Amino acid sequence: MESDPLLRTREVAELLGVPENTLRWWRYVGHGPESFRLGPRRVVYRRSKVLAWLAAQEAAGAKHTMA
Repeated sequence: MESDPLLRTREVAELLGVPENTLRWWRYVGHGPESFRLGPRRVVYRRSKVLAWLAAQEAAGAKHTMA
């Protein structure tokens, strides 16, 4: 079975090239890649969910530029 590592906010921010506070804001407004809490404070993301969200953003952007 292939591993699907959990990423912290800092790692996702680096992967997406956005500030950590942007990810925090996206979580607050319900945008951005899917995340969940481990315990009361630790927010994590599955790498596969982040990459799927990124691909969806890319596809949406490509559709927008074709119109």
